[in-house]
Amino acid sequence: MQLQNFDVDLFLSEYWQKKPLLIKNPWGRWTNPMEADDLAGLACEEEVESRIILNDAGKWALEHGPFAEERFAGLGAAPWTLLVQAVDHYVTPVADLLGAFRFIPNWRVDDVMVSYASDGGGVGPHYDQYDVFLVQGAGKRRWRLGGACDESSALLPHDDLRLLAQFEAQSEYILEAGDILYVPPGIAHDGVGIGDDCMTYSIGFRAPSHTELLSDYCDHLIEGMDDDIRYSDPNLPHQANSGEISPGAIDRLHNMIVEKMQDRENFARWFGAHNSMPKYPDMDWAAEDEISLDMMKERIASGLSLRRNPASRFSFIRGKGATCTFFADGQAYDCQADAANFAQIICSADIAEIPKNLEGNPAAMQLAVTLYNRGCLIFDDGDMAAEQI
Repeated sequence: MQLQNFDVDLFLSEYWQKKPLLIKNPWGRWTNPMEADDLAGLACEEEVESRIILNDAGKWALEHGPFAEERFAGLGAAPWTLLVQAVDHYVTPVADLLGAFRFIPNWRVDDVMVSYASDGGGVGPHYDQYDVFLVQGAGKRRWRLGGACDESSALLPHDDLRLLAQFEAQSEYILEAGDILYVPPGIAHDGVGIGDDCMTYSIGFRAPSHTELLSDYCDHLIEGMDDDIRYSDPNLPHQANSGEISPGAIDRLHNMIVEKMQDRENFARWFGAHNSMPKYPDMDWAAEDEISLDMMKERIASGLSLRRNPASRFSFIRGKGATCTFFADGQAYDCQADAANFAQIICSADIAEIPKNLEGNPAAMQLAVTLYNRGCLIFDDGDMAAEQI
């Protein structure tokens, strides 16, 4: 699915992380990617992250899934919302929505959360710390947008929900099927379902914090450090006052830290692997039946395309010449020539048409075999469903 008559360059320069934008049905022909009953079915699965938020006369309540089927029949008349996280991992047509937003780098994409709201249902006035495209799948939803918020914004007292204590709408939109509302980080917003068939697809983007980057990278550095390498001062001068920590000592101690932190190549390799970790790393997507190099060549020669597992995350960093470091689900692969070209092809699209001449490159084919056997790639048969051997 692709956006039509949408000026990407204008959006990036004028709106991205700057101000909201309403995009009236840019799809040409919009089809809701999934039914509400199927969403409810996902919410009953143990491995799927789901929530129900209820608003009974201003009293907010949160329930975590998985849910029993009969829970939906017993929700009552009070407005409620079902939210299911990472639906793109499980439903191919939902994953295909992401193709329309690939003008944002892959490494920034988080997932597609899908919500169903009863009449008047919503999650309350709040703000997010990331960008989001809100795609109306079915029915209608009224969105009210407020001003910029931050950690100093007052919140309602609630153990589980971060709802704004004060919310003043500055603009209002009613989204119908196919419409999109872009909301930058920190902008207060409140969406309420109109009618009983409201479905919304929230395409969220990751933005690592200073704390997260520093903490996780330091953990990585510590894992690879030798504890026997310690501070030393073989040319220690005599100090007039033994209680002083001298400027020279501070310089040497500081350099012990800075030298490690300033290794840009090491940081880049760590970040590529760290950022490509799956959203749910404990889930096993590996192929049930592993394939060989010859089997991979036969499938590609037959004209089959390779599809990225929607739960997988791919990215790459260019190296010198025709090389790159390719990252897939937390693993780094050093690629050269045709293998580097193959890696970039499968990063650029959810479904990759593989050049026939790649069959003669063992490194590229072995990478394809490795990714398939790990469950990062599957074969696409040209229909909505993908298949494995």
